[in-house]
Amino acid sequence: MSRPTTKHVIIILLTIFSMIALLGCQKSETNDSKSSSKKLYVYNWSYYTPDSVIASFEEEFGVDVILDYFASNEEMFTKLMASSGAGYDVIFPSGDYVSIMKNLDMLEKIDTTKMDNLQYISPLALEKATYDPEMEYSVPYYLGASGIAVNKEMVSDYEKSWNIFADERYKDRMVMMDDMREVIGDALAYLGYSVNTTNPAELEEARILINTEWKPNLVKFDAEGFAKGFASGEYWIAHGYAEAIFEELQESQWDNVDFFLPSDGGPMYIDSMCIPKGARNYDLALEFINYIHKPENYAQFLDRFHFPSSVNMEAEQYRTTTPFYTVDMLTSYELKDDLGASLEMYNKAWESIRYVD
Repeated sequence: MSRPTTKHVIIILLTIFSMIALLGCQKSETNDSKSSSKKLYVYNWSYYTPDSVIASFEEEFGVDVILDYFASNEEMFTKLMASSGAGYDVIFPSGDYVSIMKNLDMLEKIDTTKMDNLQYISPLALEKATYDPEMEYSVPYYLGASGIAVNKEMVSDYEKSWNIFADERYKDRMVMMDDMREVIGDALAYLGYSVNTTNPAELEEARILINTEWKPNLVKFDAEGFAKGFASGEYWIAHGYAEAIFEELQESQWDNVDFFLPSDGGPMYIDSMCIPKGARNYDLALEFINYIHKPENYAQFLDRFHFPSSVNMEAEQYRTTTPFYTVDMLTSYELKDDLGASLEMYNKAWESIRYVD
């Protein structure tokens, strides 16, 4: 074999350099592709997002879902008001806040023609969603209510009513949520009044009940740590959401818990999916909302949190778990309405409850 000439060496070196440059470009393109991957910014309640559905959505649409969480409507609303939507593409307000935000022009209209899975929204959810019955600005996500969790190992012979918080035997072992409409609504329902009353005398009666009968027995009002406190044994009786309570417990501990919705009635909520004004990824947000309501996907949401099928009835055939409570238990519950100017009465009552000893 003859030795390569200088010309041959130059050709070989040029070929090698060309291949290195090509590989470098390909690597750069790959890195650029990764860095510019689509992102969807979602702002949801804690204990409310099924990881399996998020993962499958990310894979199918080639997108990264960035999740942030809030513990109350007030927290969510304040953040969005302070920063013009805070950069989120999908948010999950309750019905009364959908109404408030719609009236303040904080929400984009939803193009329902692009979401075929909305056909599975239950008549019950649409009937209750009086704030937006045509789904112009919101799509129902879940309809439910808060209840009471009791540690049966530590508590016995108790009243299955909101007035359980008046039981002095369990003083300093009880907690109620730091949520104005929930706590005041519970007291109003126990007294036989509407959770949306605008009657000052009824509201004052509820305020006095909470301040004199319930609050003295509570460790505190807590919207974020009630479930962890219940799981740790700090609280024996906790007002809160079933999904949060059971999320913090081992499944082997579930039989030690009595979770119930008091027959007194109380505030019901519909949490909805909305697109805040100015969202950067409007079309992708539509895809996400539609994807959630595909029955097979929504069933994963029901299974993950043991919810009843209150919004997407078609998903019931795909579920594999038993819900913590049933849709029938919500019969005596009432949706929280936008109180308009009357909200200020509630704010003043709540300030007296929260900050006056």
